[in-house]
Amino acid sequence: MKLLNTEIKNNVLKSMITILERERTAIIDANKKDLEAFQREDQALYDRLIVNDKKVDEMIAAVNAVMLQDDPVGKEITNRTLDNKLNIVNTTAPFGTILIIYESRPDVTIEAAVLAFKANNKILLKGGKEALNSNLILEQLWHEALEANGLSKDWIKLLHLQREETQEFLKNPTEPLDLIVPRGGERLINFVKTHATCAVLISGRGNNFLYVSEHADWSKAVNVIINAKTDKISGCNALDKVLINKNLPEYDTKVKMLQEKLEQHKVEVLVDAKIGRILTDKTVVTEENVWHEEFLALKILIGEVSSSEEAIDMINTYSGKHSASIITEDKTEALNFMHNVDSAAVYHNASTRFTDGGQMGVGAELAISTDKLHHRGPLGLNQLVTNKYYVYGDGQVRV
Repeated sequence: MKLLNTEIKNNVLKSMITILERERTAIIDANKKDLEAFQREDQALYDRLIVNDKKVDEMIAAVNAVMLQDDPVGKEITNRTLDNKLNIVNTTAPFGTILIIYESRPDVTIEAAVLAFKANNKILLKGGKEALNSNLILEQLWHEALEANGLSKDWIKLLHLQREETQEFLKNPTEPLDLIVPRGGERLINFVKTHATCAVLISGRGNNFLYVSEHADWSKAVNVIINAKTDKISGCNALDKVLINKNLPEYDTKVKMLQEKLEQHKVEVLVDAKIGRILTDKTVVTEENVWHEEFLALKILIGEVSSSEEAIDMINTYSGKHSASIITEDKTEALNFMHNVDSAAVYHNASTRFTDGGQMGVGAELAISTDKLHHRGPLGLNQLVTNKYYVYGDGQVRV
């Protein structure tokens, strides 16, 4: 796709804001068809599927925020002139074509497309069948905004493919693909990694841990745990595992207090064998695979550790490398934990629910990357570009 100037791109987004507001009722009505067809067998997936007035407001806000951001394309990264008088300029450049595959969440059809388009990328959207009606109308609105500004509908396109067709498309794409972002659960991510033939940027899997140090402020710990677990169970930044240092003062009493608080919020509490000696009526987890599991439910697993080092080792072994938090009043301990935990975001005395583009000041996000190349954490507008070298000479040859 050709390079567009910033004014044209912003005009498309301005049109999209007007169209989203105008078609608010139609969007919500289309979403109701998806909700009515959904079997509710997966509460987290159902929660992600809902589009109401608040969601439409968020879609409009996302488009507006990206419109107001600086254009990320063509920014100078470095500029140097060598002894041979070659002038070498490294600048940001579009990826080209990005494919995002996602489950539920019709708002991704807005957020992913607006980010990709402002960064001058073509985007292919492969949503789940559960959100088909919602995604179809949102695609139509994008096409209206593009054509109203003299641009091709091909900039933003919804792929209408079944699972087998998607598999074949990943293996043998019918058009150039530069980057694939699977945004969803473990099955989706593994499916894409197995079949893709171009770069894949992994995102979406949580299984986040929180460690309560022996030096923790207990009140802070409880508040953070409750928020991180219950604020939004369908979020990839929700909390799943809590590790508590056995040297915490009044340890048994505090563990029982945490259980009571969690159960007041209707959270199912699982325990390891050591915590099971305190919470004798709770299910003791004996299978290691549960430690790897992302719950996406009102469920939490509490385990006992004897040191910060043991907690770090467990987190690096079992977590999804998304977000991890330490609750401690010892700043040196906190810094050691944050340096050594291998996660995209690490927290000191704060909820993992802040791992979000908007909450982190990045703005709208395509996904939360748990990869290390080319970027980790929220994929915002400035992360949807690559780089390109412009070399200016006057007849120089290498000798």
